[in-house]
Amino acid sequence: MTLHFLKLFETMDAIKLVEQAFAQNKAEKYPQFKAGDTITVTYKIKEGDKFRLQNFRGQVIQISGATPFTRTFTVRKVTGGVGVERIFPYESPFIENIELNKVGHVRRARIFYLRKLSGKKARIREKKMSVKPAATEE
Repeated sequence: MTLHFLKLFETMDAIKLVEQAFAQNKAEKYPQFKAGDTITVTYKIKEGDKFRLQNFRGQVIQISGATPFTRTFTVRKVTGGVGVERIFPYESPFIENIELNKVGHVRRARIFYLRKLSGKKARIREKKMSVKPAATEE
């Protein structure tokens, strides 16, 4: 029984070693965002033997995964009246950068209810950021 657990832990350590070897740590460069935020993801698209950059701007509806190596986030946008969702892995080599456009105020971590809403009902309130004026010295 204990031999089985030891083999299991050895394989788990091997998996972690491989993940760390292939890790690019790109997620550290990304801004902190959560569900409800509006972001622009610039990613590479391969067409034939050429690459081009394309922006995908939408609202983050979920972030899933335990470690940065397995973490993904789903971005939703509405184009021409049709909802389009795309799932991006954090450590994807095709992501050039992520830009945080708006910080949304939602009360859930996964906002799938947006799929049923349309028009003004599908809006997310923007979080009010208080900016303190710099203290003037007299």
